[in-house]
Amino acid sequence: MPENLDKAGAAAMLRGVARAVIDKMDVLTDADLATGDGDHGIGMRRGFEAALAALETEPSSIDAAFRATGMAIMANTGGAAGAVFGTVFTAGAKAFAGQDVITADSFRQFLADAQAAVAKRGGVVEGQKTMLDALAHAARSAADEATLITATAQAAEGAQRGVDATKDMIATTGKARSLGERSLGHPDPGAISVAIIMAAIRDHVAA
Repeated sequence: MPENLDKAGAAAMLRGVARAVIDKMDVLTDADLATGDGDHGIGMRRGFEAALAALETEPSSIDAAFRATGMAIMANTGGAAGAVFGTVFTAGAKAFAGQDVITADSFRQFLADAQAAVAKRGGVVEGQKTMLDALAHAARSAADEATLITATAQAAEGAQRGVDATKDMIATTGKARSLGERSLGHPDPGAISVAIIMAAIRDHVAA
């Protein structure tokens, strides 16, 4: 397997990410029904189907592939999810600008840039039971990894730890805020989506 991913590999990886999210629509719907109105799965499927369509044309660069993915998600997912998940890819694309391959360094920077941009756009901080909890865990877990394989593996593990952490949080923002303590025991559906994305990235890099 190649140590790093070129633009064709990056596009293939993003297509794999899109398919993974689409395949998990029912999981995301069920998670959202516990804390929200149950539309997260449908919205994410719509956004990532659009991303899959956008990636049918081979991108001119790695950052172009990420930007196209993010813009498609932003334009088609709807609601806050479209804004923040689109931002993950559009803001994170800057880490790959001018690069011919995705390396461990640029992947770690992608996570850091995405985390900062989502926090700013969503006006949230870690610990509020949102997708940022999984993204922040992913970024920290990958921070010291020297290879793309280990960085993506640790990011996936970190994201899942972030999902688990949200079970013990009371939602203070978003749709679940009105539930108060009733949101305890349930993972955040946005955090689950981040974990699905990170797992798909890991699986593609390791294949």
